[in-house]
Amino acid sequence: MTIHDVATGELRDEHAGDERPALRRILREIVDSGFTGVQLRVNDRHGEWAWSDGLAQRGEPGRPSTDGHMRIGSNTKTFVSTVVLGLVAEGKIALDAPAGDYLPGIDLDPRITVRMLLQHTSGVFNFTGEFSADGTFEPGIPSTGKEWVDLRLKSYRPQELVQLAVSKPARFAPGTDWSYSNTNYVLARLLIESVTGRTLAEEMERLVLTPLGLTGTVVPSSPELPEPHAHASYRYDDDGQEVTVDVTRQDPSWISSGGDMISTTRDLHLFISGLVGGRLLPAPLLSEMLTLHPKVGYGLGLFVEETAHGPLVTHNGGIAGSAALMYSTPDGGTTLTAGLNYVDDAALSMGAAFQQGRQRLLDEVFGSGRA
Repeated sequence: MTIHDVATGELRDEHAGDERPALRRILREIVDSGFTGVQLRVNDRHGEWAWSDGLAQRGEPGRPSTDGHMRIGSNTKTFVSTVVLGLVAEGKIALDAPAGDYLPGIDLDPRITVRMLLQHTSGVFNFTGEFSADGTFEPGIPSTGKEWVDLRLKSYRPQELVQLAVSKPARFAPGTDWSYSNTNYVLARLLIESVTGRTLAEEMERLVLTPLGLTGTVVPSSPELPEPHAHASYRYDDDGQEVTVDVTRQDPSWISSGGDMISTTRDLHLFISGLVGGRLLPAPLLSEMLTLHPKVGYGLGLFVEETAHGPLVTHNGGIAGSAALMYSTPDGGTTLTAGLNYVDDAALSMGAAFQQGRQRLLDEVFGSGRA
């Protein structure tokens, strides 16, 4: 495998002298735009290249590891959807059956199918809160600001999140529109566990992690983040005083299977390339996964983003000072995976810088001719 990994001191094989100055410059600019640190991994016909810049922890020397553990946020949804589809392949779940058939004890609209959960067309209220058509916000569980910081070690049961969501009015009739809702994936988790009698973590290991040899990916059951890892920070207002705290340690049950998983840039590469390469699902189900809703280009747990460089299979994620990128060409031949650590806040102040940095990376990796 071609590796040039400066952050960990690894330097080997015939491409080791190829330092990709344009990518290193983009990473430096991402850090200069306000991110604490960034790690990047690119796999293409030239091999694998990894680099990092910035700091693993604010105010402390040392760059992020290029294969450090990170909270991957909504990339979790692609993993969970793959498990559901693996169970469909085994005949344990029917994709267009009412999801409620597999969820005893949950008062779910019988028109909602398993497919609708995976594609965000169920209309179910998002338990982290929703903006209504008139712009008003209907709150869910605390997910921003001082209240979230104070409760970040609180443990939530998935059923608790679902009950909050189903107690709220639906956004629309099932199947008539699209709206991104974390509740869909908590329901998917409960569905997996109901059908198999096993935990999501156990089924994830069986259907995804073991087949692809993913050793740094976990469905977490504690607030800890395995070493090595970069640190996440959060800024909030406390009675008029701006406070910034380290939130690396948190109980991710507040986002459950909508965004709680931990992985590495190497494992994200192995996952997305293995998925689109047909190593996890039969071809007909992979085709279903990549069949997109016309409103947003969302399939079953992933996006296909149309770019100037061709379509890219992707899902990104962010969670309280950590973000993860995961992109692949449709054949899995070129991938970009990355992790960012930064100071987050309720205003999502780093949003514009994130989008600009993301676009520059995509243009360089998928549009430079290197692939």
